[in-house]
Amino acid sequence: MPGKQPGESSSSRSLVDEPDRVVVIEPDRCGKCASPLVDATESGRERRQVVDARPVRPPEVTEYQRVSKTCRCCGTVTTAGWDAVPAEDPRRDVVAAPGSPVRIGPETLARCALLTCGHFLPIGRARALLEALTGMDVSTGFLAGVRGRAARRLEKRFTAHMQALLATAPVVHADETTGRVAGKLSYVHVACTEYLTLMHVGGRTKGDIDAGGVLPEFTGVLVRDGYPGYEHLTQAMHAWCGAHLLRDLRSISDADPDGQLWALAMADTLIEAHHAAHQARERGVTVLDPTVPARIRNHYLGALAQGRDDNQGQRGALATDARTLIRRFHRFQDMILRFAVDLTVPFTNNAAERAVRPVKIQQRTSGGAWRTLTGLTDFAIVASYLDTTTKWGLDKLEALRQLFTTGAWLPPTLTPAE
Repeated sequence: MPGKQPGESSSSRSLVDEPDRVVVIEPDRCGKCASPLVDATESGRERRQVVDARPVRPPEVTEYQRVSKTCRCCGTVTTAGWDAVPAEDPRRDVVAAPGSPVRIGPETLARCALLTCGHFLPIGRARALLEALTGMDVSTGFLAGVRGRAARRLEKRFTAHMQALLATAPVVHADETTGRVAGKLSYVHVACTEYLTLMHVGGRTKGDIDAGGVLPEFTGVLVRDGYPGYEHLTQAMHAWCGAHLLRDLRSISDADPDGQLWALAMADTLIEAHHAAHQARERGVTVLDPTVPARIRNHYLGALAQGRDDNQGQRGALATDARTLIRRFHRFQDMILRFAVDLTVPFTNNAAERAVRPVKIQQRTSGGAWRTLTGLTDFAIVASYLDTTTKWGLDKLEALRQLFTTGAWLPPTLTPAE
């Protein structure tokens, strides 16, 4: 099966019992003697089905008419309000809103948001694809504004709900990435778990980090990289991303494999600890056998001692970088090995890096920069919603339909198992 990953099972579509159309293919004459087969007995029948998209139908138009009536008693004219549409009507809010007598419904709004925020398409391509697949022709200005409409709806309840949930999580991943806006750099910050994602936009100061409304109240374990902007969060336990540390060690080792053997030894120690923690989790063990952390720390300290000896008195940029990295491993030993002490803590911060990646994808597909800071801010809010719903196994389009009708879907707990 093309595209199938190694080891994955194959799958195919099943025949449906009631196809929309049946085409019968019958032989006219015998394949041996050429006799007519008009009244011949059927001896077998095989089925094949072709599943295909339907031609695009014209958009559905629902007309709402509000009626005015004159009272026979006093002559007063009473007009029904546009908000008197039944509550179960999914287009109720669209009808009641002020504006043009012709407006776009929630199904189209959901698809606009899906194309631009769920699949990261530029506005022009999203508009063309929307028309090709649905027959809906909207202006680029309208389509560009849907992201903001979605963000305004999410700000009402979703953001505050996520802030409250994340602040109570035992482990939270944090990261930041740059977004280029009108020639300047802004930062998109993320706080997330396996099932929750919340992003916000700001600078890179501690105040900007705190503005997300999660980390100032957080008292669990914060998994992060080495950026010192998180150091003011002293109420939380900190864990350093092992993947970042392995990259730093590799840069030192690759520059001088024979002279910087300590870096390879330290990398092997981290990998050994990671494997031990992973295997313990698979066995359902909550803590490692005490001999394992003791051995890991012994190897850890041995690698540091070798690094100090190998770089003592050495000059040059490599030796300077090596000594800086050695001091980091010495100062943050507990933080670096947190994952081997607390098995609820992952080895890497990949969860945060995956959550914030859509910012870069959207930026690249849209010409390398965001036009306005508001656009980046709105995208971060909508992307948080879509990433969270995806983590819970919900369909993105269905989540957006709900957003534009009854309101944002809200995760009930930290994890589905709770």
